[in-house]
Amino acid sequence: MRFLEPNGAQRRDDSEMTGLALQSLIVGLGRAGSGLHLPALRRLRGDGQPGQPGGCLTVGYDPRGVSCGPPAGELILADSLAHALTMLDPQRTVVHLCTPPVVRASLLGELAAAGFRKIIVEKPLAADAAEVKRIRSLRLRYRLGLQVVAPWLASTLTARLVDIVRSGELGGIRSVSVLQRKPRFGKSLADAGHPTAFDVEIPHALAVALRLAGDARVTGAACTDMLAGDMSIPWMGTARLLLRHKSGARTEIFSSLVSPSRERRISLRFDHGHVTGFYPESQSDNYAQIIVTKEAQKRLEIFPDDALATFLRGAYRRFAAGNATTQDFPLQARVVELLCDGKTLAGVDSAPREEEVPFEQGA
Repeated sequence: MRFLEPNGAQRRDDSEMTGLALQSLIVGLGRAGSGLHLPALRRLRGDGQPGQPGGCLTVGYDPRGVSCGPPAGELILADSLAHALTMLDPQRTVVHLCTPPVVRASLLGELAAAGFRKIIVEKPLAADAAEVKRIRSLRLRYRLGLQVVAPWLASTLTARLVDIVRSGELGGIRSVSVLQRKPRFGKSLADAGHPTAFDVEIPHALAVALRLAGDARVTGAACTDMLAGDMSIPWMGTARLLLRHKSGARTEIFSSLVSPSRERRISLRFDHGHVTGFYPESQSDNYAQIIVTKEAQKRLEIFPDDALATFLRGAYRRFAAGNATTQDFPLQARVVELLCDGKTLAGVDSAPREEEVPFEQGA
C-alpha cells in the first residue's frame, strides 16, 4: 500500500475548477466547527476565486445543542437538519461534519439520506474499525464524495518534506519523529467525544508518517490519564505510538494534551542528513519553519502555511468540478486501523508499561 501522492494532484484540481457557487453547512458547532472551519471559510470567501464557497453566510446545525459562539452575522443557525434543508440545496452544498468521531456513521447516514453528497469529515475518520466499515458502506451506497480533514497533508511544510523524500538529496529516509504538545484541559473536561489522546492530534501526524515513509505496523504504544486538580480523565493525558514501516524506516509519535506550552515538530533522519520542521502551533500565526542539515550545513526557511484553508480550498475545488472521488480514503481508513492497534497495545485496564517500549528519551 502506497500513500505518496504525486505533486501534480493539486495542479490538476486547479485546472478542473468551475464557477459553481457552493453553499456550506457546518454540522457540529464545537471547537472544530466554530473555531476552525468557520474562520477558514471566511478566508476562502475573501479569495474571490472560482470553485470556492458562495455567498457570505454559512448554515450551522449542532445535533447536541453545543456551540462555541460563532460571531454574529457569520452563521445562520438551524435547529434541525430538516430546518437546514429549507435553506440549502443538498446538490450544491458542502457539509462540514465536525461532530466527535464516536457519532460519525449515524449522522453521515442521515445526511446522505437527506440528499447531501459532498461531505468534509473531521479527523479521525472514525473511532474504530467497525465505524470505518459502516462509513465505507454508506460511501458506496450513496456514492458520497468524502474528504477527511487533513490539514497536515495539505500543509506546505509537508509538501516540502515529500519533495525532499522523493528527490533523494539526503538519501533514504530512516526515521520519522513527531512531537506535539498543547494544553487541552477545558475541552477534555467538557466533551467526551474523543475517547483517548490517540484520537486528538496523533491522526494528523500518523497520516503524514504514512505519506512520507509508506505503510507500517504498530510496534509499541502507551497512553496516560489526564489529571487536573481532583479530576482524572482516563486515557486523555499523553499518547505514544511506534511504527515500523515496510520500507524499513521507523516512526515515533508523541502527543501531550497536558503540556503548559504548544509545539508541533517533525524530524526526519536520512542516510546523509536530517530535517526538522515546525508546523504552525495555532491559527493565530500561520507560519511554518524547516531546517535542512546536510554535511554540517544548515538551511532555514520560514514561510506561510495556512494548512486548513489550503485543504478546504482543494476540497471545494474538487466538489465544484464534480470530482466526487475520495482520494485519501484508503490512507485515512488505514490511520484508524493503526490507531486501533495502538489502543489495543496501550491497554485500558492497566497503566502503560513504558519499559517494554523503547521510546526516545526527552520526548
